[in-house]
Amino acid sequence: MDKKFLNRVLEQIVSETRVDYDYMNGRIFLPYLNGFILFDLFTIVSPSYHTHFTVHCKNIYGLNKEEIDYVWDEYNTIIKDNIDG
Repeated sequence: MDKKFLNRVLEQIVSETRVDYDYMNGRIFLPYLNGFILFDLFTIVSPSYHTHFTVHCKNIYGLNKEEIDYVWDEYNTIIKDNIDG
């Protein structure tokens, strides 16, 4: 597993994720869904979103399951930290 490449993928996905605190209770743009959802940290890390994330990482970056799991775990940690402030 090339962590340097995976960290660049992670940085790209994080940079494409946008949090909008001004919209009602807040919403987040998830690039792997290509749209906004109301933010709820439980929802963001749910298995259904992991499926979308997996497809995105396979199709766009050519990652395998082990690589996707690494990026997913790191991504969720970063996003949770950003939202929690």
